Amino acid sequence: MSARATIVVTYPGFDEADPRTAGTLAEHGLDVRFAPRTGERTSEDVAELMRDAVGGIVSTDPFDESVFSRCRGLRVLARVGVGLDSIDVAAATGAGVAVTVTPDLNTAAVADHALALMLACCRRVLENDRRTRAGGWDRGRALTGTELTGATVGIVGLGAIGRAVARRLAGFDVELLGADLPHVQEPGVERVKLAELLRRSDIVTVHVPLSASTRGLLGRRELAAMRDGAILVNTARGGVVDEGALIDELRAGRLLAGVDVFDREPPSGSPLLDLDRVVVTPHIAGISVQSQQAMLEMAVRSVVAVTGGARPQGLVNPAALDAREPIA
Repeated sequence: MSARATIVVTYPGFDEADPRTAGTLAEHGLDVRFAPRTGERTSEDVAELMRDAVGGIVSTDPFDESVFSRCRGLRVLARVGVGLDSIDVAAATGAGVAVTVTPDLNTAAVADHALALMLACCRRVLENDRRTRAGGWDRGRALTGTELTGATVGIVGLGAIGRAVARRLAGFDVELLGADLPHVQEPGVERVKLAELLRRSDIVTVHVPLSASTRGLLGRRELAAMRDGAILVNTARGGVVDEGALIDELRAGRLLAGVDVFDREPPSGSPLLDLDRVVVTPHIAGISVQSQQAMLEMAVRSVVAVTGGARPQGLVNPAALDAREPIA
């Protein structure tokens, strides 16, 4: 490239002193502007942020057609993770912006986190922790937990993460049910319709991407069909579950939940934060020390590849590279 170009990094875990990420970008003549996403941003905010950028290493900031129309120099968006619900990929392709993801690098982290939420809910860990710290000692009373061992667990979505969850659960001698939109099989998992899965499961764990077909997949009717005392775990996307309906079920004392994702992130003011029957975490299921470093390094490689005129790994829209002349 004839002049140093700017890469805007919105992923909060980016280390500006890491030679494997920021250092690699610098070695390839790329300047970094760090603007971590710590709250909601509008597309207007994003367009202003990216106005002079050639690329971005991004979190879940909204990139729609209005952003691409205003940021004509933008050539690559490297999404740290695999979710694309915040990026209009068709608009990016039309604008000649390559979009990349970091597939398979956080599967283990999400699967581990889903099990952590299941166990925390089964054993009522957080509620007992709060009660004990407040001076209580409620052994064998209202906060007595259930066992994951021997439970019926329904997995909604049998992609790489859903299958990884199934493998982990096999050690708990559970009955595994699976529901998925495409036809996917996993050994030891009985494939059933979603309605039957919800009716039979003690625990339901969600592992589908957010799309037009999955938005509101678990709505008021679906949640009402779950067993009394059942546990819902969502490490997918907030929009897959009707958050208002879930809040009503929790308030009624009918369900328990482990929630890592929300309609609005951060979930400031959400009633979920004030309820006892839910364990909440800040959209961290896919983030571990290992997965975060691996995803960031892959995202950096993607940016370096596109700005150098090469085809990156994890490319979602190959047609975007054909829409413009190489910039190297």
